[in-house]
Amino acid sequence: MALVAALALAGPAAAAEARFDWFDYRGSDPADAAPLKPGAYRNPILRGFYPDPSLTRVGDDFYLVTSTFAYFPGLPVFKSRDLVSWTQIGNAIDRPDQLDFTGLGLSRGVFAPTISHRDGTFYILNTCVDCGGNFLITTKDPAGPWSDPIWIRDIDGIDPSFFFDDDGRTWILNNGPPEGEPLYPGHRAIWLQEFDLAARKPIGPRKVLVNGGVDISTKPVWIEGPHIFKRGGWYYLSCAEGGTAEGHSQVILRSRTVTGPYEAWSGNPILTQRGLPADRLHPITSAGHAQLVQTARGEWWASFLATQPYAGDFYNTGRETFLLPVTWTADGWPVILPPGQAIPREVPKPDLPAAPAKARPVREDFGKPLGPEWMTIRNPRGPWYRLDAGALVLDGAEPLGGTGHPAYAGRRQQHVDAEASTRLRFTPERDGDRAGLVALQSPDFFYALTVTRKGAATVVALERRAGPKDPVSGALVASAAIPDGKPIDLRITARGAKYDFAYALAPGRWTTLAVDQDGTILSTKTAGGFVGATFGLYAYSPAAPDGD
Repeated sequence: MALVAALALAGPAAAAEARFDWFDYRGSDPADAAPLKPGAYRNPILRGFYPDPSLTRVGDDFYLVTSTFAYFPGLPVFKSRDLVSWTQIGNAIDRPDQLDFTGLGLSRGVFAPTISHRDGTFYILNTCVDCGGNFLITTKDPAGPWSDPIWIRDIDGIDPSFFFDDDGRTWILNNGPPEGEPLYPGHRAIWLQEFDLAARKPIGPRKVLVNGGVDISTKPVWIEGPHIFKRGGWYYLSCAEGGTAEGHSQVILRSRTVTGPYEAWSGNPILTQRGLPADRLHPITSAGHAQLVQTARGEWWASFLATQPYAGDFYNTGRETFLLPVTWTADGWPVILPPGQAIPREVPKPDLPAAPAKARPVREDFGKPLGPEWMTIRNPRGPWYRLDAGALVLDGAEPLGGTGHPAYAGRRQQHVDAEASTRLRFTPERDGDRAGLVALQSPDFFYALTVTRKGAATVVALERRAGPKDPVSGALVASAAIPDGKPIDLRITARGAKYDFAYALAPGRWTTLAVDQDGTILSTKTAGGFVGATFGLYAYSPAAPDGD
């Protein structure tokens, strides 16, 4: 990237340049202490903030996409041959002009996508919440590039998906408001309408397939994430119900015709973790938003989201992607997990040839462009980082806690116990200049371990933002004076609900700056929203006074 283009993202006020020599991430989960048995895989199959999974099979290949909300690039696309090992092959939203996240909260933007395929073309349907509504993007190559959005203005609500019927017709489903006034908070409906795939628009009348949920007399909330699939002459309608917290579940209905009426199974839900003992060891909770797929060998499997709390309903890794086999009852109903059973962490693999995924490096030495798993906050206005002589270079004039695009390059926290570290070369030129390593849940909730200037001194400082009323750069927790001009190593260690912060002026000679800091501020329970925590590299230089 040209230097001029890189500096353009920051505007004329950018001054202090931060150079990062490397980034290292390592992690482990207490639930995975025992060795994995031969022929088995571990849940989750995608660790960390990979919510709302949607998958499809094309021949012997499987493709999966998840939500990213207001992170950019968005909608990561994965490929697998065995349903267990996934390689990220791209991001469907990878050009800043495809969508506009300007000013959005981090949990707005692109919600639950669905991926499908027909006659050589891949389709992703999605909703850009507060930034345009429902849209369609297409490609011949799922690794990208994907098209610019084709807006579907006639359909409101969220969670659109396609169903391609055997007769060549295409149908679009979505979550939307019910007919008439809602009867209670969270009252939603599942709608169906035919879709002209060539003209890229819905046609004909819309129809409600599900009003409220499988039993509206119980006032079910947030029926959403609809998918139709066909088996044995039945049309099956699979939906999430109960919201995405601990009441989350998956329900199933079926009909002999695509337009219904749909009958709910008496054994619903077909997946949930609500009602299980709260004190069970290493719990998995909030399971739902499933999609079923059949392998070429006839097995049925379901991907879905769930969470891994370290205590109560506190989790920092976000909603993660899980996989379980689907069984069928004698009278033709699918079951992902019988009622009252905990989601198993260790499961026999699908009957598919082993196909290991391409591993992403735990250590980035910045000798090549960032991999597709790296993200920034909201759309950049141009190139948002620069590589120079084996270093990642950042500079920016947007604070981390603001509403613009900060100079932030982040990767997901993917384990309950995790460690992120980096080497920084940075000399702050004025008060407020800062650069370093961040643990972030949203622009309102983060820890920033940075090199900054306080008066005449250069210091390494830990700042915490624990809500929108705190300063946009965070409130000072601890600091220590350091010499100018020397490289410094920074490290953040997560231990469930506790985070530790350290620095080193010589490799391996760590000095603790703060320990046992409250990690629950990085949880969804505290911060709200739908994302998980990320570790990232950050630089900021405030606007210079006039004449400076």
